[in-house]
Amino acid sequence: MKHKLMFLAITLTAMAAPMFAQGTAGGTQPSETTRLAAAYIAMGIASGLCGIGQGKATASAAEAMARNPGAIAAIRVALILGLVLIESLALYTLVITFVAK
Repeated sequence: MKHKLMFLAITLTAMAAPMFAQGTAGGTQPSETTRLAAAYIAMGIASGLCGIGQGKATASAAEAMARNPGAIAAIRVALILGLVLIESLALYTLVITFVAK
């Protein structure tokens, strides 16, 4: 079974290689306005999803602290680490927005 999966992966990689080697056939690059609009839409989506994720994480942490007051310190550390990782999505998207200009 392992050999079949490896053979399949190698075959798919070999078949996809010519597709990436082709140049554009008269295609044009997207305009600056289009790139900027896409970057702003991505920032809006990322910010919205970060807000939802942070809300769910905070609610779950508050519920966990209420159920087990002895583990408040460990839950707080996990909550802060989780919030930092969630917020990094919005920050990376903000950087990409500035690069797209």
